[in-house]
Amino acid sequence: MGNSIRAEVDLLRKRVATWVLLAIWLTLSLLFGYGFPYLTYRSGSGFVERTKPEILASVIPSGILTTLESGFPFYGGVIALMLGVLALGSEFGWGTIKTMYTVGPGRLRLFMAKMIAVALILIPFVLSEFALGAIAATAIALVEDAPVHWPSIGSFAQALGAGWFLMIVWAAFGVLLAVITRGTALAIGIGIIYALIIENLVGAFASSLSWLQPIVDQFLRASGYSFVRALGLSLSGNVSNGPGSFSGPFVSGPHAFTVLLLYLVVFLGVAAALLHRRDVA
Repeated sequence: MGNSIRAEVDLLRKRVATWVLLAIWLTLSLLFGYGFPYLTYRSGSGFVERTKPEILASVIPSGILTTLESGFPFYGGVIALMLGVLALGSEFGWGTIKTMYTVGPGRLRLFMAKMIAVALILIPFVLSEFALGAIAATAIALVEDAPVHWPSIGSFAQALGAGWFLMIVWAAFGVLLAVITRGTALAIGIGIIYALIIENLVGAFASSLSWLQPIVDQFLRASGYSFVRALGLSLSGNVSNGPGSFSGPFVSGPHAFTVLLLYLVVFLGVAAALLHRRDVA
């Protein structure tokens, strides 16, 4: 099993697409977490949802956890979804899935190795985002002569673990879509439609149709933001409008974690069952 995991990690590590996704993720995090808010702060206008002191507080070291963690339930999730699709869907597109099943270990063992490899590759996605955020927050604090106070190590560890868990759940969703569609393009398209359109539309109607609210509470995005909020972090202003926006209502932390864990089990369970039973032709 160890050799299979190492092989799958090397495969993902050597794919250009993996590092393109990482670059996109870091760029989005830097722009929406620090770039645009700081430019708004410097311009002295456009304070609709947050005051000028609140914006500054979000882009200096003391607000790093709130600013960065707010990106995981949606922006980071979509990036992880695409990584999950490419990890397995590419094998169908290249026709290598047949070779893997013929000369490699059993199907479920291969599947487990791929999923562990995806989870391991997501670690540098999370760590590099926090490292870049720390650099940006420190630079802004020095320029603005603001205090450089960091959250506790325990809070950092909790936030890192939560972000990693959220990205793994979304990656598992991408893996399932790749297995169902046996490819990458359609799977990514379906995932983006779900993330950008379905959740937003159903969430919008839930305000007028009360019976929809319990359904919205179980969505990936709603559960993800509720999970972040349960960590004691207020959501950053950059999630209150635009793609993936979410302003509540929120569910409890245990409820959100349970829903996300169930999603993870169902996504991986269904994907493994389909791979195990279905013809590869």
